Amino acid sequence: MTVERSNILAKQAGRVGVVIVAAGQGSRAGGDAAVPKQFRSIGGRTVLERAIACFEVLEEVAAVVVVVGEADIPRAREMRMSSADLRFVAGGPTRQRSVRAGLEALGDDPPAIVLIHDAARPFADADMIRRVIAGVEPDVGALPAVAVSDTLKRVGADRLVEATVDRSRIHAAQTPQGFAYAAICAAHADAADAGLHDCTDDTAVLEWHGGRTKLVEGSTDNIKLTFPADFERAEAMLARGDRMIDVRTGNGYDVHRLVEGTHVTLCGVRIAHDQALSGHSDADVGLHALTDALLATCGEGDIGVHFPPSDERWRGAASHIFVRHAVDLVRRHGGTICNVDVTLIAEAPKILPHRDAMCAALSEMTGLDRRRVSVKATTNETIGFVGRREGIAAIATASVSYAEHPE
Repeated sequence: MTVERSNILAKQAGRVGVVIVAAGQGSRAGGDAAVPKQFRSIGGRTVLERAIACFEVLEEVAAVVVVVGEADIPRAREMRMSSADLRFVAGGPTRQRSVRAGLEALGDDPPAIVLIHDAARPFADADMIRRVIAGVEPDVGALPAVAVSDTLKRVGADRLVEATVDRSRIHAAQTPQGFAYAAICAAHADAADAGLHDCTDDTAVLEWHGGRTKLVEGSTDNIKLTFPADFERAEAMLARGDRMIDVRTGNGYDVHRLVEGTHVTLCGVRIAHDQALSGHSDADVGLHALTDALLATCGEGDIGVHFPPSDERWRGAASHIFVRHAVDLVRRHGGTICNVDVTLIAEAPKILPHRDAMCAALSEMTGLDRRRVSVKATTNETIGFVGRREGIAAIATASVSYAEHPE
């Protein structure tokens, strides 16, 4: 089957599903024994968050199922990821049973192709994942792999070398591994019925079932975090920029006219006032400016592009909708929001009594720790339209770190 026909396989159902296996404890990885390795932090994000983010940037991916230990489901759900369809399910006592749990979770709306990935590989790049998708055929799985460069030795129980292995046809397997969903589900079901539980990856299950596997080009950056030295290597990769870390700053500005009224809404907080802000939505200048600042970091235009005032759907809308949309876009582009800062420019009302509530609202919308959120206020010293209490303005700044160029 050609690559073009393989791509048709995905388009027929319009879906590629992902199962990320993260149910192990990673006892060989060192560190705090109470923290499974997939929840350890590298470069400011957990291993699992980075693994999920590898797939969130791909339009081809419609659903992501993360398989974790049952006790870890609450901790996993605390992660603020942006997948439109991101689910967490409990794993089983073996890797194969955990994979089956993930496959079963996709069964209510089955994809044409499923990618099965180990959370311990947080650096799978988009090009490699697309090569895997393109390599899938109805009865042929796609396996990313790299040629082995070291000389290989086979040793006996006494640790003496028995032979030097010909490495010319040896490759190191990686994940994600891609399959036609129906084929890999059948293979796993039959393997379970036959009592086969010790396959170390999913291509082995497919091959036992009579299917075949085709290699696609893997990536030397797609390392698996197993031992303490692997975590040290990952931190070094991130620190020296082997994977481009790209910090961007976006600015936003908004102003709305003041009219007669009973309250204003600023940074998501309703404040009693003898005037109101006029606008198509709730006219929250702070959140409008913040939305523009976030969109600026990934080249997604401004608030008017996504929520035009000519669209009646947004009449009177709460502006936190706009901020959450911008946060979602940032994350889909591989971004991690570092901090946000909003300055409100108004003669009245007084902002200080409401600042903590505003910061809490921004923290909830963005998923940021409270210490990474700032709201300030100043007057215009009675000068200009702000000084005459004809309007309120806001300036916002957002800093976002991108692991790759936004697509």
